[in-house]
Amino acid sequence: MERKVPIGLSNKHIHLSQTDLEALFGKGYQLTPMKDLSQPGQFACEEKVDVVGPKGKQTMRILGPVRPETQIEVSIGDGFVLGLKVPIRNSGDIDGTPGVKIVGPAGEIEIGKGVLVAGRHIHMSPDEAKTYNLKDKDVVSVKLDGPRGLTFDNVLVRVNPNYLLDMHIDVEEGNAAGAKNGQTATIL
Repeated sequence: MERKVPIGLSNKHIHLSQTDLEALFGKGYQLTPMKDLSQPGQFACEEKVDVVGPKGKQTMRILGPVRPETQIEVSIGDGFVLGLKVPIRNSGDIDGTPGVKIVGPAGEIEIGKGVLVAGRHIHMSPDEAKTYNLKDKDVVSVKLDGPRGLTFDNVLVRVNPNYLLDMHIDVEEGNAAGAKNGQTATIL
């Protein structure tokens, strides 16, 4: 059985804690959903903020809902623009990552950590994992065919009842392979 997975390209974005959201947008502020994302309950927001590093700044869209801790996901190239050496990490693993200044319409904050390049990963439900003979935290390789096709190694499998099958790579990885959102690849 071929184990197919759709590709989702992830551009630079920020996840905010409620405390940081209110510091940037005002007390009691709530995010404004703009578009649903591939994972249930996740959405791109109307709101954007400026992220300021030692060398430069970038405007980034906020993704919701709010999270327990603020986290900024960038590509390696985005790190160069900001002037940061950004480690590749799994989402949520922010200890030892660089911090930045974040500027919103009602204020600005400095975070001491939280900027990372998100490691490649596949979201899947327990039923999908069972069908594919995989489990949470497995690490797999995924082959993408095409004129610039390649094999992605070190892809973390994340299994949760709230997930739908989708592999997330950043736009730089996707561009290197000529990948498009929704294109399917094969788990090896």
